[in-house]
Amino acid sequence: MAIIKKKDLTFLEQTYLPQIVKGLGLTFSQMFRPKFTRQYPEEVWIPPPSYRGRPVLVQEEDGSERCVACALCSRVCPALAIEVQAAETENEKERYPEKFEINMVRCIFCGFCEEVCPEEAIIMSDEYELVFSNQEEAVFGKDKLLVPKDKLKKRLDYLQEYR
Repeated sequence: MAIIKKKDLTFLEQTYLPQIVKGLGLTFSQMFRPKFTRQYPEEVWIPPPSYRGRPVLVQEEDGSERCVACALCSRVCPALAIEVQAAETENEKERYPEKFEINMVRCIFCGFCEEVCPEEAIIMSDEYELVFSNQEEAVFGKDKLLVPKDKLKKRLDYLQEYR
């Protein structure tokens, strides 16, 4: 097996001057573009379907939840923000989440929970305004997490298109 040697850098490339000049050129070109400011409280931003806001649980039209308490979202969460406890049911699904909590202070909005969910039960919504006055308010239970399916239609359609 022959070892392939990469091309040696020229003296100018070793000084990194071309890269520095390219970076400065980009910076100066951005400096002279027109500025854009959104007057936030009066002018509301409507995020695109690809936006990852706070995670929510999908609630079906009949009021039931999609989640089958597999706890994959809890296992994949790098911030350990999700807690799921399963319970048995007599319906066609074998289990449901008896307790489903997300600590929004810990959540880093990475979207791993959404990607790993086999039922598309937890998705990232377009909500970005989160305000808490204490740590206990930041722990969202099923009462705050369940959102009707029709309110999440844009995100669900986006996920169907790009999966």
